[in-house]
Amino acid sequence: MKRENFVTLILCTVGGIPFALGMCMCLVPAWNAFRPGVVLGALGAAVLLAAAVVRRRMQGKPAVRLTARTAGTALLAAAGALALGVGMCMTMLWDLLAAGIAVGLAGIVMLLGLIPLVRGLR
Repeated sequence: MKRENFVTLILCTVGGIPFALGMCMCLVPAWNAFRPGVVLGALGAAVLLAAAVVRRRMQGKPAVRLTARTAGTALLAAAGALALGVGMCMTMLWDLLAAGIAVGLAGIVMLLGLIPLVRGLR
């Protein structure tokens, strides 16, 4: 295993666990830990962002240039992930099965749209 892959694995694990736990703390009302969940989720997101920067630097690639296409791709990814998450919440927490499935499928379609947008069609 290359060193850059190992470092990425470690950083993503260290960032992904607090991010996921923070999101659970925010979304499970029985835990009554919304504010600590936001803090823990933000900490995990910061480590994941740092992991992306460290990986690019280890590969010798330049920093990501912010263009309109990059911003649009990031917005589509965020909207798709949020729609998928809201759809899951609608089905599991709010007892809105049909609407939750529709919103979740819309999120999946948005996320699938990222593939041709980022990689292109050949």
